[in-house]
Amino acid sequence: IDDCHKACTDIDHVFHDAALGSVPRSIKNPIATHNVNASGFINVLIAARDAKVKRVVYASSSSVYGDSKVLPKVEDQIGKQLSPYAVSKITNELYGEIFAKTYQMEIVGLRYFNIFGPRQNPQGEYAAAIPLFINALLKGESPMINGDGEQTRDFTFVENAVQANIRAMFSELKNVQGDVFNIAVGERVSLNQLIDILRKLIGTDVKQAYRADRPGDVRDSLADISKAKLILGYAPKVKIEEGLSHTLDWFKKQYSN
Repeated sequence: IDDCHKACTDIDHVFHDAALGSVPRSIKNPIATHNVNASGFINVLIAARDAKVKRVVYASSSSVYGDSKVLPKVEDQIGKQLSPYAVSKITNELYGEIFAKTYQMEIVGLRYFNIFGPRQNPQGEYAAAIPLFINALLKGESPMINGDGEQTRDFTFVENAVQANIRAMFSELKNVQGDVFNIAVGERVSLNQLIDILRKLIGTDVKQAYRADRPGDVRDSLADISKAKLILGYAPKVKIEEGLSHTLDWFKKQYSN
């Protein structure tokens, strides 16, 4: 909390995009996930409140939709969360709404849908799917898929997420008392389709391999982004193939250095 107070000194606007990510990591160590994502979030809100910042924009997650079968995902229709990570993120949303109403703060939550892009780390036990897939294919190795590969995601290039953050922070909003918005492209691909795109972009015929499903994973994910479009003026410009091409360019440079 002391560090958060120092960080908020003479600050007008706060972006809070830090978290301990990964569903599997949260299942392995739920206490760490809670301490960073839930307790840490309250520290940020308290520091922002005390510094009288004008607005806080924070990262939530599509994981809050849990076991809901409704597609596309609409902000006011969520299911039961499937992992400690998802619980930590819905906790953020609840605290965001309560702090906004109780302390008259402007707080906006952005539910990210599988953000990807350059500089995403392929190393480590909890690396995300796209950097892992790219890393394997560039090495001529079979990318590993958890499950049958037919699970779908609304993969969102990082440039779209940046646009959403800027719009959420600086748009003229009439009611931002803890409101949340889906941030995605509004299109979905399966993991098998994703690897097909990567194979084409790289020019390889290396096939994927399969292993058991991961506990806590959502089966299908697709965002309804109409609320963000209407209220924030959000307009995602980079679709999946273009985003993967930009990301691949960055990874290839790392291999050539």
